[in-house]
Amino acid sequence: MKLARPRAVIFDWDNTLVDSWAVIHHALSTTFEALGEEPWTLAETRQRVRKSARDSFPELFGPRAGEATEVFYRTYEADHLAQLNPLPGAEAMLQGLAELPDLKLAVVSNKKGTLLRKEALHLGWERHFVSLVGANDAEQDKPAPEVVDFALAGSGIAAGPGVWFVGDTDIDLVCAENSGCTAILLRPDAPAAMEFDGTALDFHVPDCAGFSELVIQSLK
Repeated sequence: MKLARPRAVIFDWDNTLVDSWAVIHHALSTTFEALGEEPWTLAETRQRVRKSARDSFPELFGPRAGEATEVFYRTYEADHLAQLNPLPGAEAMLQGLAELPDLKLAVVSNKKGTLLRKEALHLGWERHFVSLVGANDAEQDKPAPEVVDFALAGSGIAAGPGVWFVGDTDIDLVCAENSGCTAILLRPDAPAAMEFDGTALDFHVPDCAGFSELVIQSLK
């Protein structure tokens, strides 16, 4: 498949650019325990965490969603910067892509926007992006198409095939599909049979170096 020439690349954040499963799992386990619930295993956390807390906590905790949100973010904020680890090749990839003319980079994450921007600033990556959009920044969170429009606002670029949406989970692909963008799966494991059945997937790359090469080739 020939991909549309990219004018903008929108990245997911957690576990696309940075490794954050351990800190997310710890904060979620603490939340379950504080509310008298059985915590998930790490494998369950990796499989189930997709939506923002704004969207998922009412489903998980019902009328105690507000209490759960407070516990989760208090726990997460206590040590998330100390445990922040870029994924292999992410820094070099972002540096190289940011230097390409006429290519804009952005982030759309379901991490709370204030925390997302703190992490980007901590890594010194904020300079690479025209926008860093997290949960609660737009009227709706990922996978709603409104969040993509919010991220592109002021860039002169509209959502469409020339915007590549890059992530590691199904919700990223759904967001790309909902907004009419090109859907790129960035993770070591190739899609399993029927894993994304019914959801558009335009390309899979196993690592950051491979994605950089894909962009460069598509710009020629």
